[in-house]
Amino acid sequence: MWEKIKSILTTTKYQVRIGLAVVLIFLGGYNLFFIGDDEGHGDNISIKIESGMSTEEIAQNLQEHAIINNGLGFRILARLEGKDTQFKEGIYYFRVGMNINSVLDRLVQGPENQVVRITIPEGFTVEDIANLLEKENLTTKEEFCKVAKDYTPYDYMKEATENKDIKYAVEGFLFPDTYDIDRSYGAKQIMQIMVDNFDHRLNSEMRERAKEENLSIFELVTMASLVEKEAKFAEDRPIIADVFFKRLENHMMLQSDATIQYALDEHKEEFSIEDTKLDSPYNTYQHEGLTPGPIGNPGLASIEAVLYPATTDYLYFVADSEGHNHYSVTYDEHLKVIEEIYGE
Repeated sequence: MWEKIKSILTTTKYQVRIGLAVVLIFLGGYNLFFIGDDEGHGDNISIKIESGMSTEEIAQNLQEHAIINNGLGFRILARLEGKDTQFKEGIYYFRVGMNINSVLDRLVQGPENQVVRITIPEGFTVEDIANLLEKENLTTKEEFCKVAKDYTPYDYMKEATENKDIKYAVEGFLFPDTYDIDRSYGAKQIMQIMVDNFDHRLNSEMRERAKEENLSIFELVTMASLVEKEAKFAEDRPIIADVFFKRLENHMMLQSDATIQYALDEHKEEFSIEDTKLDSPYNTYQHEGLTPGPIGNPGLASIEAVLYPATTDYLYFVADSEGHNHYSVTYDEHLKVIEEIYGE
């Protein structure tokens, strides 16, 4: 029976339609051709299509890499739709478990650019970066976040593995920058590039300064991530860093809205009293000290603000509707500022 089905591939288009009907009946029809996702899952797999390759060779290669579930179905559909003579040579990037129709369409359209330029803004979290990479079809959010949970290639990142409350061990160390990413790279390779960039940017002077301030690199990045999220304007960074250090020294809770944002795992413009009661180790309204780890990936300006904070008497600050922070020494002053800004 299988030999008869295979012979379909060498018959006329009319006979192909008849043969296809038979295949659909005996092999499950829809599932043979359309099972799988448009984008698949996991890291990219490179497949090279060379001039002169037969549809059978291409189908076999795709099936061996589990990109498609059925090479014969691929050949039949390619022949039926007349696409088997339209494949363009080049290097393609597919994922496991793709829909045959999607694969055929890509082979007809031709290979995508192999290098994608992406920009990671300051303060982006692991999940923000994962969403961006998935949008650019470089990896999936699921795969990137899975690797991010315990990825610690440098010794100073190991503190993350000592705390079971850490969401992502690599959080804070994916340096915000513009990157040219090859489509052949997997989630771990992309992550390594960003972490290597962080290690390069954190120069010896910064590391020495951190030692002088009795800060581990992990603590430095954790504090910098809070400053990054709380400061919309450059002039606020060193002042916010100073306020946070003073609050820690006085055993006061940091009460940073940005930490609630991270704990909630959703974007909110305003937070309620109920939000501040959220049961999370990242909630600095409920837990004294720094968060278990960074709440985003800070840029150099926020790192430098933590290394060289301002010298003030402030213990409180609140942002107005434009993001400018207003600072106070006492809690009573702080309440007055809030009333002036928000009328509360």
